[in-house]
Amino acid sequence: MAAPELLNVHFGLVTESGRYLTAEPFGFTVNVAGQSLKRKQVWALQEEAAATCPEAAAGGQAGADAATTPVLLRSHLGRFLSADKNGRVSADCDKPGPECRFFVFPQADGRWALQSERYGRYLGLGCASVAGGLAPQTPSDSEPLECWAQTLSSNELWAVHLAMHPQVSMYCVGRKRYVRLSTPTPATPAARDELLADSAIPWGVDSLVVLEFNPGGAYSLKACDARLLRSDGVLVNEAEPGTAYVIEFKGGRLAFRDHQGHYLGAMGPAGVLRAGRKPSTRPGKDDLFMLEDSQPQFVLLACNGRMLSVRQTMDVSANQDEETDTETFQMEIDRGSSRVAFRTCGSHYWALVNNGSIQASTSDKGDSCFFDIEWRGKQIAVKAQNGKYVTTKKNGRLSASSDTVGEAELFMLRLVNRPILVLRGEHGFMNAHRGDAPTLHANRSSYQTFRLHYRNGAYAIQGQNQRYWALSGLDVALCGDEPTDFYLEFVGYSRVALRAPNGRLVRGDQAGGVRADADSVDSESLWEY
Repeated sequence: MAAPELLNVHFGLVTESGRYLTAEPFGFTVNVAGQSLKRKQVWALQEEAAATCPEAAAGGQAGADAATTPVLLRSHLGRFLSADKNGRVSADCDKPGPECRFFVFPQADGRWALQSERYGRYLGLGCASVAGGLAPQTPSDSEPLECWAQTLSSNELWAVHLAMHPQVSMYCVGRKRYVRLSTPTPATPAARDELLADSAIPWGVDSLVVLEFNPGGAYSLKACDARLLRSDGVLVNEAEPGTAYVIEFKGGRLAFRDHQGHYLGAMGPAGVLRAGRKPSTRPGKDDLFMLEDSQPQFVLLACNGRMLSVRQTMDVSANQDEETDTETFQMEIDRGSSRVAFRTCGSHYWALVNNGSIQASTSDKGDSCFFDIEWRGKQIAVKAQNGKYVTTKKNGRLSASSDTVGEAELFMLRLVNRPILVLRGEHGFMNAHRGDAPTLHANRSSYQTFRLHYRNGAYAIQGQNQRYWALSGLDVALCGDEPTDFYLEFVGYSRVALRAPNGRLVRGDQAGGVRADADSVDSESLWEY
């Protein structure tokens, strides 16, 4: 089984006072003025060849592990962070040079110390001047930034806020398996409430993991039912010291270390996720994880009222009334073309065969596996590579043989692996002003979870105040006492458009407003989910 595509490591760096390291487009200057994680506060990490830091080897305060790998920090503008011999910091290098390389030393509380490889100084907040003259001017609401400190204090420590959607699939490198929630069922009464690294593919809502950032810089791991993973492997409802983990980057993989210095890993024959019994200076193979975008999975209902299935043969047919894994299909949207491939629980893809029928017959995504989706309110039409629409024949089998769209060419989707929705737009996360307030904002650095309620092809979206999304004029607010239907249109890789009851798309503007007034899909009306 191939390993998943590695998510790019993007993050924000946060000071003790809650300010973010910010790259400004004018002059490629750097300051510490950002108050939330937006585009200018996002940095990408690139690793370089291994090296040894002489200062750390000599017993510096950065950490016990002397051997480390220098990294590059690239801004949203594609330029690299650098520090010169006088401690001045900028992000104007279009190609990485010696002054662009930093050592990263994770601290016990999860924060990072960043040390210039060339000069051995630490990046942090400083005084108004540095050696060689005054420091570069910074905005009036910014803290002074320099790379000059020879020893560590709280001014040189940075919390790491991952700039990614928090709902992911989690892949254990050592086990070559995905993490899922295991709970007792009538068929498996002896099962325990645990997270297990034992799935060949991330299937169903049980494979959804939520990575939650805590203000101090540590992270929590939430199962799909919102319970938190404690380091002893127990799932609990409330946060406690054992549910907080420090994230460490190891060659593009992630390791999670608990407050006692133990690494979280897959343990025993079942692959139970829990921390080791002894502290360790470095993670083992079963302690390393990769994060993958969680793809949407659906049940599709045909015009005959039955679910599409591959339970009986490789033919995709509308012939089932009982929902199992064989009636669930993963929609994989191509990044470049926005065409769609449908994957089965057995890792086979729908494919157009010579006679026009649709079969789940291949494990490789070739041209015949991609389809175009037309969103038609609560239903969709599917067009195959031959230019024909997929239709449901009288025997339930699918065939790409229709030139027009009628009742037999329409299908209804029901999303099965997103009971809880987290939305991030171009300007930030969707959140309410307060937990019980009706006003929605689309430019927050933290997210609010919304519960999805399926309603015959549409969805009602419920907030933490137990009220529903509704229209107040063109504004979208958490003010509905009764469910209101919105339509989810999956139109891009990991992106969804939300169509409101007025037929227009929901967008978030730079000021944070959430309005149903967009006529077409653009950057403000696309939401990462």
